[in-house]
Order: sequence, then structure tokens, then C-alpha cells
Amino acid sequence: MIEINELHFDKDGLIPAIITDADSGAILMLAYMNKESLRISIDEGRTCFWSRSRGELWRKGETTGNIQHILNIKTDCDLDTLLVTVRKDGPACHTGAESCFFADVFGEETGPFTLSKLYSIIEGRKISRKPGSYTTYLFEKGVDKILKKIGEESAEVIIAGKGGDKAEAIFEIADLAYHTLVLMAEMGITLDDVKKELASRHVADKK
Repeated sequence: MIEINELHFDKDGLIPAIITDADSGAILMLAYMNKESLRISIDEGRTCFWSRSRGELWRKGETTGNIQHILNIKTDCDLDTLLVTVRKDGPACHTGAESCFFADVFGEETGPFTLSKLYSIIEGRKISRKPGSYTTYLFEKGVDKILKKIGEESAEVIIAGKGGDKAEAIFEIADLAYHTLVLMAEMGITLDDVKKELASRHVADKK
């Protein structure tokens, strides 16, 4: 087990901390810790950073409620970077996005498909609107257009289900799911919000 004093902090007494989601494996954000904030993080079991812009300690979620509960902290081979695995209570990014990493610079999407990854891409289109993107088009048209598409896709799901065509039903359900995620991003509803609602219903059903 590495001790805090063995870590290599920079000339300003800081060490970068990469925050990852325990459930999805997604990289959520990059922040900085000093020895004090790292000790607080370990003692409290939630992320605490050092704000370089404000020059003060910053407990993640202190004002927003978007707390990150720490499961594990690792360091790299050079002892100068931290990897912090968390379970989060809400979005990691101050923009409301699940992850701070959503704006494309180069290349295509890699790795296995997840709903979290798709939602992050959709959020990215809302914040940094890529010309020619259908998702950008929906956000530019606004909530009425998004709701209209959800209505149309819902009807298509019903028709496919009634017809008993499994492949067609899968296709239409995927369309409905996508447009529902666009609506969620438009309204600031996260996947965690929906998970919590479903979890509360599951508990209620057991009573």
C-alpha cells in the first residue's frame, strides 16, 4: 500500500486525479488533489479536490449534491498520477453532462457500446453542436420537435409489436430509445435519475 508521502506531487503541491465510473468504466473528469484534499478524500470516502482557479479545497457535490463515492484509489508506476474509481450520485461535469469528456477533437468512437456512452455523445451535441448532425438538428428545433419524434417512434413500436415482427420491433425500440435520450438531455434528466426511479419502484413492489 502506497503512503501519501510517497506520491510525487508537482512544484505546486498537486497531483492529477483521473476519475472513473465504477459501473460504466467511463472516464468522468480530470482534477487535482494536494495532500490535504487526498487525505480528506480517503477519510470521508468521497472526492475532494484542490481548485486551482479558486485556490481552495473543493468537495465534489458540496453544492450540487453530485457526490462521488470512492471505491478505490490507485497510482501509476511513476507515482505522479491518481486513478480514482467512484460511484456517483449525479453528473460529473458542471455542464450537466455525465462525463467532462464529450467534445470530439479527432477520430471515431471506440470500445463497446453502452447507453452511458451514447448519452454522453448526445449531451456533447447539445453543448457543442456539430454541423450536419441529426442530433444537433433536433436540439436546434427544440423540445416540440423532439416530442413529435418520440410520438412517431412510439407509434412505430406499437405497429411493429402488434405485427409480431421481432426484428422490426427491435429497430423501432432503438429509435424510440435514442429519441428518449435526446429528450432526457434536453431536460437535464440523467441515466442515474431514471435508474434511481426504477430502483425505488422495485423496492416498492417488494412490500
